[in-house]
Amino acid sequence: MDEQKKRAALAAKKLTPLALGSIHPTGWLRKQLLIQANGLSGHLDEFWPDVADSSWIGGKAEGWERGPYWLDGVVPLAFGLDDERLKAKVQHWMDYVLGHQQEDGWLGPVLDKQYGYEYDPWPIYVMLKAMTQFYEATKDARVIPAMKRFLRRLDTLLAERPLKSWAKMRWHDLLLSIQWLYERCEEEWLLALAHKLHEQGFNWSSYFIDYPYKEKSTVGEFESHGVNCAMAVKEPALWYRHSQLGQDLAAVERIMQTLDTYHGQATGMFSCDEIVAGKNPSQGSELCAVVEYQFSLEVALTVLGDVSLADRLERLTFNTLPAILSEDMWAHQYDGQANQVICSINEDRIYTTNGPDANIFGLEPHFGCCTANMHQGWPKFVSHLWMKTPDEGLAAIAYAPCHVDTQVGDVPVHIEVETEYPFEETVRVTVAPARPARFPLLLRIPGWAKGATLALAGEEKQEVAAGTFHLLEREWSAATEIVLHFPMTLQTSTRYHGSVALERGPLVYSLQIGEEWRQVGRELPAADWEVHPTTPWNYALQIDREEPERGCVMEARRPGERPFGAAEVPVLLHVKGRRVPEWKLEHNAAGPLPYSPVHSAQPLEDLTLVPYGCARLRITEFPTLAAEK
Repeated sequence: MDEQKKRAALAAKKLTPLALGSIHPTGWLRKQLLIQANGLSGHLDEFWPDVADSSWIGGKAEGWERGPYWLDGVVPLAFGLDDERLKAKVQHWMDYVLGHQQEDGWLGPVLDKQYGYEYDPWPIYVMLKAMTQFYEATKDARVIPAMKRFLRRLDTLLAERPLKSWAKMRWHDLLLSIQWLYERCEEEWLLALAHKLHEQGFNWSSYFIDYPYKEKSTVGEFESHGVNCAMAVKEPALWYRHSQLGQDLAAVERIMQTLDTYHGQATGMFSCDEIVAGKNPSQGSELCAVVEYQFSLEVALTVLGDVSLADRLERLTFNTLPAILSEDMWAHQYDGQANQVICSINEDRIYTTNGPDANIFGLEPHFGCCTANMHQGWPKFVSHLWMKTPDEGLAAIAYAPCHVDTQVGDVPVHIEVETEYPFEETVRVTVAPARPARFPLLLRIPGWAKGATLALAGEEKQEVAAGTFHLLEREWSAATEIVLHFPMTLQTSTRYHGSVALERGPLVYSLQIGEEWRQVGRELPAADWEVHPTTPWNYALQIDREEPERGCVMEARRPGERPFGAAEVPVLLHVKGRRVPEWKLEHNAAGPLPYSPVHSAQPLEDLTLVPYGCARLRITEFPTLAAEK
């Protein structure tokens, strides 16, 4: 197929992820991934039946989504860390799955009696995401033929068994793999299959035009399910590659804005515990929804190339993700709350559909889907830090310490990113081609970074525009250092009931609350934990919303061995506030947020705020004190 016809068949991406294994974390980010590898992610297959004895690898336990979910996260973790132990685990799974494809082409179990139905394709959507990543890292020759055989079988089945249930709501996750395969073999029947999926799948783009869930939902439905909504963010971007209609590009922003308007939380996440739950910061957000929202943003970025998507990706990754996991990543929550003042098992709970243990930290609180699906968050963030541009350039999408080894044309290029970002304002990028080469380098300047500057070795420092990709097009020869400075001024946003949230750069800040961890079940290291407060939490802040830095003192430190741990917090904000005695627990959560401004006769106290991701108990959306006369 010639290039013009190919473009007409499938619109080109604005950005293309580098092959898995091209980007390796360093510094604090490597520490974070090593914690993950030494926690549940690296050991779940050794003791949790739904992975260890999965029907996907010939066992007798669950044969639906849980094994593929785990694999989808462990593949990028293994190759991102270049960890031989984890790569061996991945190889074992891939050898079995690829070696036991059904004679008719179906992949994996035909029926999981507990969760699925006969020939339910949903879990295979997830398995194919794991397979495509595995191929990118290994070029295993078995992957592409296996995918073709499965998709041929599914193409035939769809005539008699149209998509339904989860497979219908999440059809675009399969579309992603179909596009990936088409880009490598250019077979027309794949495009026809994509259109068939679109016809049978749920139309999220149209659904969000007249969105019905404008308040806390009280009935569990597919359309109000938070994970479905998080996955849906990428649907119009992916379909745009087929339709090439501007309305599909616009739908990505509409979906996100709608979720923000009716269910948005301070971290850029939306409430869903597990159905959408309004703007009350005591409602929770499901861990599966968090990592799927991250992935949707990573995918949508490849099509839209929009800086705001990368800004939100960092916001979710640096705030919501670490906070919903224990520091050692041996435990996680099902639901995490922006205002989270206690994590305990209680029948009197604020959630509509989730159980009494939904916000404790444990192996599988409430339901095991998050136990299986949590693993993709950090590793896929690493694998999407840098991407390629259509004109053989490279683009910095998000910032964290890492090194990149890739090729531009036929020239090997090494990139080193040295930084403590998001805990500091400076990012140093060194570009070192193996021999002189001319190519464009795009550097994302976050939308919040007003007054950002760039200094190229031997040249004058220059101001760069916030909310753009700054282009450097030149011949790169010897190693060249670029120093980026992103001023992180303290900002406020007005939240639920007129409350205030404090932000500095990509980080959101929360009240530091004393924590008592009580083991309530299972055995170490994969135990279940309640977390109880040991210090008061019901404070209103004394803050100038227009000039918040006037009443705050910042204290910076180096990240510790646990970058998002409570013992070695990298950045602290010291502020003042008063307790609000009438603000109390209700339904095992912080009660209704008092409308701001509030009056309090309590003493003015010194308070410490820490990055959201460092606080497993926290207040993030604060009432504010009325001005004193």
